[in-house]
Amino acid sequence: MRHRIANRKLNRTSEHRKALFKNMLNSLIKYEQITTTLPKAKELKPKIDKAITLGKKNNLKSKKDLFSELQDKSSVDKLVKKLSQRYEKRKGGYSRIIKAGFRYGDDAPMAIIELIDRDIEAKKVDLKKKKDEKTESLKKKESPKEIDIKENKDKSVDKKDKPKK
Repeated sequence: MRHRIANRKLNRTSEHRKALFKNMLNSLIKYEQITTTLPKAKELKPKIDKAITLGKKNNLKSKKDLFSELQDKSSVDKLVKKLSQRYEKRKGGYSRIIKAGFRYGDDAPMAIIELIDRDIEAKKVDLKKKKDEKTESLKKKESPKEIDIKENKDKSVDKKDKPKK
């Protein structure tokens, strides 16, 4: 009998499961949409809903509780400032799960979990930084070849630093 056994174990230890969901929560808050397996998405949905509800309270204790769960200041700031404003009039149901077929390698059921009324530009947060670096170097009047040469030098330095076995 499975009385009082609430969550899925996902074939992981409790520490691994806790770290997995912390990382997934941070990614979902940052990008507002992530692709994962269906069981993980179903376990993540109540966690993100509780985190947003906690962010809507906007007091010191709720911020500390969020930080203890997420351990990322930028995620806590985004929850308290942006997402709490967006979902101010919504009483719950801040996320949705969309089934996305099956994974090619192992045929695992995949799902997309996203925030309702999400910001489409949030998915491109990291892409802008890479483009900005190249535009800044172009403003300094460096040619694209010089940029590539610098990137290759950085890569070659990393390879030299690694000890050989």
